[in-house]
Amino acid sequence: MELRQLKSFLKIMEVQSFSGAAKEMGYSQSALSVQIHSLEQELGVKLFDRMGRQVTLTPPGQELARRAQPILQEVDELEGVMHDRPPAAALRLGMIESLCKARMPQMVDYVSRHYPQLHITITIDSPSVLLDAMNHNKVDLVYVLDKPLYDVKWVKVFQRRENIVFVSSIDSPLAARKDIPLEEVIRQPFFLTEKADNYRLSLDQHLAARQLVLDPLLEVSDTGFILDMVQRNLGLSFLPQYVVENSIYRERLQVLSVKDFRMYMYRQLFYHKDKWLTQAMKLFLAMAAGSESRGRGGIRREFAGKNALTLAPDRGV
Repeated sequence: MELRQLKSFLKIMEVQSFSGAAKEMGYSQSALSVQIHSLEQELGVKLFDRMGRQVTLTPPGQELARRAQPILQEVDELEGVMHDRPPAAALRLGMIESLCKARMPQMVDYVSRHYPQLHITITIDSPSVLLDAMNHNKVDLVYVLDKPLYDVKWVKVFQRRENIVFVSSIDSPLAARKDIPLEEVIRQPFFLTEKADNYRLSLDQHLAARQLVLDPLLEVSDTGFILDMVQRNLGLSFLPQYVVENSIYRERLQVLSVKDFRMYMYRQLFYHKDKWLTQAMKLFLAMAAGSESRGRGGIRREFAGKNALTLAPDRGV
């Protein structure tokens, strides 16, 4: 059994395709097939079921994947230590737009100064699209806001509740009032995210259950633009509270007190259970967990004295 065979095996498992794995690894499809056939003969088992273009693991293949992943992770880390240099690294994140704007600037600032060799690609989309991309190995980690989501294929790193709120300008007549009737609130001009967005959909469903309808003045996916319109006192919006608190306009905004109305959604961070955890993924997961447990400034404290990661920080920064 050779390391290259195990690497090929895991890559096929990730992309669920012999041709896709061959392309990513720089092999011909026939050469990759020979590697896997040789591995199957040596082990005396069939590792993949091939049904047309679909490739799935057999039970022996699942067991091999479970045991091979930590072995190759150890080899990857050992190679980094032996070469005394951080490996080139890439990280593919899938996020919703509001979380990207609210949570990523601090992390990107830290990474750019301490891990400049790390290349990050962020895909912005809805939770359902991002989770499907994770299932097909198009993103490494998915960070979304939604109702609690579960699947046996996913590892959920954490789940945190977030308030979804009505927001106005501090100059709005509603800003200083308490227990405003919902019916009065939704009669105001509104700037809302598009209907496919999770919290917008939840609002529409809540209103429909009360035989109410909100007809917005404008729908747009850019929460920064929405809050610019709100702070100008041109209308109201309905957004996660963290979006308001992290906005550059936060001093000009007011979360409204609405009678008998509470809505929550949950920030959730996932990776696929069959995904080989790269050093870049481990770094982001630790950073995210550190910021969750320590709040603002938690990233720096979380990583004090933790330069033993293979993805070592640039000590010249």
